[in-house]
Amino acid sequence: MCYKKASMFKKRENVHDIEEGDLLSPKFDNNGLIPVITTCSNTKEILMHGYMNVEALKLTIETKEAHYWSRSRRSIWHKGKTSGFVQKVKEIRIDDDQDSLWLTVDIGEGSSCHVGYRSCFYRSVPLGKIQNAREIKMKFEEKEKKFDPDIVYKGQPNPTKV
Repeated sequence: MCYKKASMFKKRENVHDIEEGDLLSPKFDNNGLIPVITTCSNTKEILMHGYMNVEALKLTIETKEAHYWSRSRRSIWHKGKTSGFVQKVKEIRIDDDQDSLWLTVDIGEGSSCHVGYRSCFYRSVPLGKIQNAREIKMKFEEKEKKFDPDIVYKGQPNPTKV
């Protein structure tokens, strides 16, 4: 990935300005990315975790629709462009040291997961003593998919790599 400097945003100069100031001064990692957690504005559930680069953050702010950096495709990804479940941004928050983002979005009755579930967090991990870590069985918390990914993404490369 071509790492663009975050020069369009305020330069990070001191801890006080970063933590107590009112100017956006995001900290991107060595790959030029900042992590993003996305939640549903209606249900408050976590929909997904992704990353943005400078361009994706700029596009998200300007269009009020979520754009991410796809690490597997190495390109900007307008969330929902293919599936039709565009994430309409209601609010963007940044944490205290400005190195992670929280988006609140509206997806209507749609989905945010490329597997077809509403949320990417559709399974839960059981708690308690571990007998064999290779045999931890997760529970599906979402029973039905919102769409069939084989139909929606037909002919497109898989958005994730194993």
